[in-house]
Amino acid sequence: MIVNQANLHGLSVGYSTAFNKSFDTTQSNYQKVATVVPSTTGEQDYKWLGQMPGMREWTGEREIQALAAYDYLIKNKKFEMTIGVPRDDIEDDKYGVYTPLFSNMGEAAALHPDELVFGAMMSGFTEKCYDGLSFFHTAHKVGNDTYSNRSNKKLTRESYMEARSSIMSIKGDKGKSLKLVPDLLVVPPALEEKARLILEADQIEGTTNVLKGTAKLHVEPALAEHPEYWFLLCTNRFLKPFIYQLRKKIKFVSLTKDTDENVFLLDEFLYGADGRSNVGYGFWQMAFGSTGEAEPQAQG
Repeated sequence: MIVNQANLHGLSVGYSTAFNKSFDTTQSNYQKVATVVPSTTGEQDYKWLGQMPGMREWTGEREIQALAAYDYLIKNKKFEMTIGVPRDDIEDDKYGVYTPLFSNMGEAAALHPDELVFGAMMSGFTEKCYDGLSFFHTAHKVGNDTYSNRSNKKLTRESYMEARSSIMSIKGDKGKSLKLVPDLLVVPPALEEKARLILEADQIEGTTNVLKGTAKLHVEPALAEHPEYWFLLCTNRFLKPFIYQLRKKIKFVSLTKDTDENVFLLDEFLYGADGRSNVGYGFWQMAFGSTGEAEPQAQG
């Protein structure tokens, strides 16, 4: 191919098309557990987290429900990936071999929110949420009450029921039930069989499985690095347990002009993608996590 701006523009369009087609058709999973929050600045302050207001009978003057004194900032981060295509490969008509690479690039970009969100899920045992404690913790305070949304028990019918009961029993700071009902069990591939037995089997050991259908199952490949971790989530409210903050959607960019430094110095054309976003934690009340490191106690 003759290397000129017209041909380079056509090549960029082709590479961009391969990227965008893959980006648009790749199925991601982060929106099952995270709410997408648009961002217009470098960081967002979620001061309202921790407040789950409820209705009351209106007698006399309105009762103003003051926001809890929490400062929880999520700062946007920049992310990028770049590929260099040598001028020689374009001159020698080898540019077509790069098209699958740009398709893979689009897939990686589409799955990047998954990487962030499920990474935050696994880090929730140490990373802090709005109340200053780790997202999964044994001593979250609500009013005068203390709640735990963390365990170290392996996934069993009993530990699943305990997690379910834990979420459903949480009250707000006024002492009223938050009426949270968990609806999604998230497990790594290693726990898929156990999870399906709990949620989908008609019977377990000859007894009717009363837990069938109490939640949907999501088997997440990203959790494979922690094969004993499991999470029970409430994802049916306006805000899901995790926050994916989007400042700038990932887009395809290129540097292909003869005056660009990379072309002049390195004799290569650069194609890449970049965006700005970050991830954080919503209401801990809507999630229960276990490291699964403890052996179940023998029944006797």
